[in-house]
Amino acid sequence: MRIWRAGSMSAADAWTRRGALSGGAALILATGARAETPSAVRAPAGNFVGTVDRNVVAFKGIRYGRAERFRAPTAVAMPGQTRSAQAFGPVCPQSGPYGPQSEDCLFLNVWTADMRTKKPVMVYIHGGAYSNGSVTDPQNDGQVMAARGDVVVVTVNHRLNALGYLYLARLDPRFPDSGNAGQLDLILALKWVRDNIAAFGGDPSRVMVFGQSGGGAKIATMMGMPAAAGLFHRAATMSGQQVTASGPLNATSRAKAYLAKLGVAETNLGPLLAMPVEKLVDALSATDPIMGGGVYFGPVLDMTWLTRHPFWPDANPLGNRIPMMLGNTHDETRAFIGLDSPKVRGLDWSNLATRMAPELKIDILPDWVVAQYRARYPDWSPTDIFYGATTAGRSWRGQVIEAEARADAGAPTWVYQVDFASRTDPRRGAFHTMDIPLVFGTLGAAGSQTGTAADAQAASKAMQDSFVAFAITGDPGHAGAPNWPRYDRARRATMIFDARSRIENDPRRWERELFARVPYIQPGT
Repeated sequence: MRIWRAGSMSAADAWTRRGALSGGAALILATGARAETPSAVRAPAGNFVGTVDRNVVAFKGIRYGRAERFRAPTAVAMPGQTRSAQAFGPVCPQSGPYGPQSEDCLFLNVWTADMRTKKPVMVYIHGGAYSNGSVTDPQNDGQVMAARGDVVVVTVNHRLNALGYLYLARLDPRFPDSGNAGQLDLILALKWVRDNIAAFGGDPSRVMVFGQSGGGAKIATMMGMPAAAGLFHRAATMSGQQVTASGPLNATSRAKAYLAKLGVAETNLGPLLAMPVEKLVDALSATDPIMGGGVYFGPVLDMTWLTRHPFWPDANPLGNRIPMMLGNTHDETRAFIGLDSPKVRGLDWSNLATRMAPELKIDILPDWVVAQYRARYPDWSPTDIFYGATTAGRSWRGQVIEAEARADAGAPTWVYQVDFASRTDPRRGAFHTMDIPLVFGTLGAAGSQTGTAADAQAASKAMQDSFVAFAITGDPGHAGAPNWPRYDRARRATMIFDARSRIENDPRRWERELFARVPYIQPGT
């Protein structure tokens, strides 16, 4: 590994750097601040020129692979060639707000404060279910976390929605990997990390993956994929669970519904390969034949890359050797279901059960659930019960199942809950995604609702310290924090992250037991 800095390069090195920087033009960071002298690194995959911001070197838009539509990705390496890594690469085409978008979206980003050491590596996988999202969101920026000097931070974009998870294998043998292509992208990115991160100051033997929402679900799935074995050594899921994957028959039914929306015959997928990607995105509005609503895309039990469900009938033994943190926010569904949406506006005791039923995502008598909550929490309003029940029955339930399964297997597991609530819209409480700026330290970024006051700083420090400790040692415990025991069924010790963080045993026990009496159904499966 070699680092180039001003005053320490040969004439040839200076020429290649100037070429990579387009004639040495002034660099402007996303923050609008003028960058310092860029730094470059020589890695097995190539030589990369990044930018320095507040003593952190950022390498953005590093290509790790290429992929033909609906096929497994292939690695990209250009040893000895110098490439600029000063701007994010495009994101996967989607209906979300992120851009620019392109099918050519296999890019990752690295932040490092010291390329001469071997620090643990934290690899972040973004949320947005399996259909949307991007690590180019300012709340996911790795600068603050890397500036601590404890870890090297990596963020990864990959294929999503139909481009990453349209299961065509039973319709056309040319696409055997199509149902898990997005997962294969992530595995390829982790192979890039294994082979190259030492040049950036990272330790390839201490790689932690962490991801929020869909990112956490992708991690739970990868923990049971043989192709990912040995590529990461700790895992943290933030409001993202994957108890079961999509079965191949349901996934094929979804593919047929999607093809019908596109007007493509199931017996001739040729037009699908030539069709503009914008049409593929438009067709995501096809009705899901299993659940209703927009068609679901996610990992498929294809018996090739994924040969059993991640956490059914138990925790996949392949992942049990990996230390794992599982967390959720206290008020998950206050993000999914808007407080001013038709589902909530005008909510009262007469319509609560009817409106709540489809949002629970499980087959339980909603009138009985309402009666139980009213008896237990007589001061709660219909809105309080709506969000409390949908969070406990729909979002939190999968995490409890995964934590219990790992505890039963004796696997090293820690559980947390985020209680720190929105400071800009208190009605939303500790809603889904609240933990992202707390972990990354991006409290003032666009979209964050944490505020930047002392209470937010304290909650952020507590979360960040625990995540970094976990990356370093495989245990989130550290000096200055409450003792955080492993999760077991007897105690169910849970770290509550808030302005003053603390350990609680079996928080929300009553709600956990209420919904444990009916089978859990993983959305989409």
